[in-house]
Formats: sequence, structure tokens, C-alpha cells
Amino acid sequence: MAIEQPASRPANPRFSSGPCAKPPVFDVAKLAGAPLGRSHRAAVGKERLKAAIEGTREILGIPADYKIGIVPASDTGAVEMAMWNLLGARGVEMLAWESFGAGWVTDVVKQLKLDATVKTADYGQIVDLGTVDFSNDVVFTWNGTTSGVRVPNGNWIPADREGLTICDATSAAFAQRLPWDKLDVTTFSWQKVLGGEAAHGMLILSPRAVERLESYTPAWPLPKIFRLTKGGKLIDGIFQGATINTPSMLAVEDYLLALDWARSIGGLEGLRERAYASLAAVQSFVQDNPWIAFLAEQPENRSNTSVCLKFTDPRIQDGAAFAKAVAKRLEGEGVAYDIGAYRDAPPGLRIWCGGTVEATDVAALMPWIKWAFEAAIAAQTEAA
Repeated sequence: MAIEQPASRPANPRFSSGPCAKPPVFDVAKLAGAPLGRSHRAAVGKERLKAAIEGTREILGIPADYKIGIVPASDTGAVEMAMWNLLGARGVEMLAWESFGAGWVTDVVKQLKLDATVKTADYGQIVDLGTVDFSNDVVFTWNGTTSGVRVPNGNWIPADREGLTICDATSAAFAQRLPWDKLDVTTFSWQKVLGGEAAHGMLILSPRAVERLESYTPAWPLPKIFRLTKGGKLIDGIFQGATINTPSMLAVEDYLLALDWARSIGGLEGLRERAYASLAAVQSFVQDNPWIAFLAEQPENRSNTSVCLKFTDPRIQDGAAFAKAVAKRLEGEGVAYDIGAYRDAPPGLRIWCGGTVEATDVAALMPWIKWAFEAAIAAQTEAA
């Protein structure tokens, strides 16, 4: 028997967790002012890059004495630059509760070959933050994009820490309040919460991080694309818009458009409100349907951007195949693209709820998830 489909559909079916949905006002024609075919080192290019840096500072409330640089290779490039330049001066503590955090552990232990203290937690959980030793440098992910688990706040980080905190904030920046006084290095990418284009990362350094850069030389060689100092001094131009390699001026213009839109809705608080409205739609749905649950076990640790769900119905025979079937049905109907769980994560769905997504679209998607679930159960029964 055919299962009746919901009456309404999301206006925008783009719920991918990266690259994420463009801002609602996006129109490629609005990028016509980009200085294409011009050098990024020409006055016009420098002005646009500087505007991207200072717009980031304004909306995120980054202190005036923090350095903000646009770097290559997205958030990955920014995190790697930080680790390769800064780690090794003292002990290192690595915290991981999802795949990207685990990736940073691999790079530190196997590539840099540092004798790091590694603390991990299974998907859906978080490490015991009260056990972290801040006499060490601490590397962690604020919001686990592939698990939907985030740190609840920065209260666990002491103000008088001896080591540096290096924070991958790629799916938290522009959606969650980041306590800048607790973060020495912060990274994110344009293609997350503001829906920018790929390949550009942001590297934010506190005065403590700059002091480390200028007083410590790592034991390993650094490729040109990673170098942040010259002659023992910070290459300050990187943090004025003089990028290490050539950026896409079209992508810069797209990021500036997103920053303007963010200002128009109230900046960081407006973005947070939009994300929490979408999360609320998912929470209501989960409460009403016992066959689905959040992957993040503790409510205070649940992401308001990368919302990860798992199927709990005991009738499901093959969790991975079932979740893929649900995601495939949703994509086939054109109501949700790219919402299958990350490849290393437990089977389920991952719905992006960052500020560029409309809460009305998330609410409209929920009945479709129920439809796809029931259709997948029926197909499984028939196959049996």
C-alpha cells in the first residue's frame, strides 16, 4: 500500500553540512562587483580582503588585539597551520569525539610524532572536560560536525592556563557564542555557517598565540604555505589581507555578501536565533516520534548547526542500509539533499540547521522524514 506523502515541501532542500546552504538573499548577480581578473595585491583586492577580515571581527566580536588571517585549504588548512607552527613547545592534550577531532589526533601523533595525551569519546558523547590539564597545549573541536556534539560553553577552560587552546570552530562560528578570552587559536571555514564557497580558511590568533609564534621554532621544517613567521617575527601582512597564496576574489565577494546579510538580521545573535529555531523544529519532531533520537546524548551538548539523528526502531535489520535508503528517498523526492550521516559516523541522518537555513524548511522536512522512514520499513518488510 502506498504511503501518503506530506502536503508541503521545503522551499530549499539544501541541508548539507558543508558546503552549506547559501544565505536566503543570495543571487550570483550580486557578485558582479567582484574584482575578477585583478591582482589580490592590487588596492582593490587588498580592500576586499581587509573588509572580509574586519567584517568577521565585527560580527563575531573578536577582540581588537587578536589577529585574523585568511589562509588556504579551508578549516583543515587553518588547523594544520596552527598545529605545525605552535605545538611541541610544551605537552599536548588532544580531545576528540568525532572524525575531524580524530583526524587532528592522527596528525599530531603520527605526523608530528608528539607524545600527546589523547582523550576520546564515542559518537554521541564528549570527553570529561574536567580532567583536561591546561599546563599543556589543548587541541579540540568546539562543535563536532560529524557527531552533533559540542562543548556546552567555555567555563571548563581556565583564564590562567599555561598552555594554549587551539579550537577548531568551523561549524560553531556564526552560530554559537565563542569565549574569545578562553581561545588562543580559533579556526573555521567560509563554507559552513555563512554558506560561503570552499577552500578558504580563517585563522584567529590571540596575543598569547602570537607570543608563542615569535618565541618558539618547531623542530620540523615548515612548507611555505604553512609559514606564519619570518626572522622570528609574525608575518603581519597575512593578517591584513596579504594572503599566503592567491585567493578567489569571487569567493571573497560571496563571503562579503554573506557578512552583509548577517548584519541585516542582527549579526551573531540573529544567526543564533535562526539556528535555534531550526533546532527546535527537530527537537519537537524527535519528541513526537520514538523511532528516532539525537545522536548527542546530553541536551546541553547538542549542536544547533550539524544536527545528527539516529534510528532506534527495533524492526530495522541493517542500520546503515536503512539510513541510506531513507536519505535516498528524500533526495529522490527533491525535499532534502545530502543529509546522510558522515561516512565515519554511526548510521543516521545529519541535518544542517545553521543560520542560512530557514526554520520553516526544517519544519517542512520533518513529515517527509517520517514518510521516508515508513516507506523504508515497508520496503524492508516486503523484502523479507
